[in-house]
Amino acid sequence: MVILTSVMATGALTLTACGSRDDKGGNSDSGGGTTLTIGVDAPLSGENSTTGLGIQYGAQIAVDDANKNKLVPGVTFKLKAFDDKAQPATGQSNATAITGDKTAVGAVGPLNSGVAQSMQQVFASANMVEISPSNTNPALTQGKDWQTAKKRPYKTYFRTATTDELQGSFAADYAYNGLKKKKVFVVDDKQTYGAGLAKIFNEQFKKLGGTVVGTDHVNTGDKDFGSLVTKVKSSGADLLYYGGQYDESSLITKQLKDGGVKIPLFGGDGMFASTYIETAGAASEGDLATAVGVPADTLPAAKTFIETYKSKGYKGDYGAYGAYSYDATTAIIKAVKAAVDANDGKVPTDINALRSSVVDNVQKSDFEGISGKVSFDQYGDTTNKQLTVYQVTKGAWKAVKTGTAS
Repeated sequence: MVILTSVMATGALTLTACGSRDDKGGNSDSGGGTTLTIGVDAPLSGENSTTGLGIQYGAQIAVDDANKNKLVPGVTFKLKAFDDKAQPATGQSNATAITGDKTAVGAVGPLNSGVAQSMQQVFASANMVEISPSNTNPALTQGKDWQTAKKRPYKTYFRTATTDELQGSFAADYAYNGLKKKKVFVVDDKQTYGAGLAKIFNEQFKKLGGTVVGTDHVNTGDKDFGSLVTKVKSSGADLLYYGGQYDESSLITKQLKDGGVKIPLFGGDGMFASTYIETAGAASEGDLATAVGVPADTLPAAKTFIETYKSKGYKGDYGAYGAYSYDATTAIIKAVKAAVDANDGKVPTDINALRSSVVDNVQKSDFEGISGKVSFDQYGDTTNKQLTVYQVTKGAWKAVKTGTAS
């Protein structure tokens, strides 16, 4: 998929009119105008690009709104987008590029939890805030021993998406008590997000009284799932749960149905994209996915956002994370405003001091976003714990249950 560049800043950012670069990296001029950059990192081409583009343009709309409404007087925000292609090494390189930009005050993204793992240390070393609208692996905020001893690894990392701990449990409860499924086959793509989500679903489904009749793993990029179909068919499963992205799951469900296995496939938010239905076609009918928050089109505050996204003709799918990207970007912008307000209405000339202040002020976030309440707990996790189960009905994702997982 071609990376769209029409709405994002490319190359080095120019100074505002009559501006001059001060020796500490900030952009300033005698009239008080300052240009500050917010980076956004996501897969903008290739696998996962449908949701990645939704993140990019959600952030773009937030930046445009802030500039139009002069949210921070005297400051113009620019978005600079980076394509990580869902690859951790590329994400790490992008993080280095973002933090190396002396006009940059924060970053939104990435999409994938595995990519986030490679980026966190880079942002922490630069004391720059990073807010993901979509990462869900609990270890990112609560440490590798999150199930027994939670400990926040990086004070610079936040997210507006709730965790797999809640998402996996919510899905298991709906599968067992909502769908009345008793025998599940669990598959994952071996990636940080997919394997973690599948593990939590597996554990919770068994706690509820269900039976996991089989487990298996696939590789990202696989196209032929014949052996998996055979295993699922012989297992007697009445549901297949998949931890991973839509690229593989859309092919799995198609090959399952073609192989005579007429059971639904249930996945996480990595599957919740229009591309899943477009690729799987009629085979996707009845399949399910959980996603963070409540449906964007039911939130009055998101109405203008959706209208803008559509009117601009932006590519990608805003439905999964667009609103969460908008709110993540807004949290950074509001934190900049708090830093400016605390400095007698002037942008701190020391970029490091500004970045540090932004981190502290993001932690104090407390506002109504277009996805709901935006605030963070002591780990950097969103306090908005709502989740929704969607089901493919007549060729479209339809919300079937919204609630809060415990």
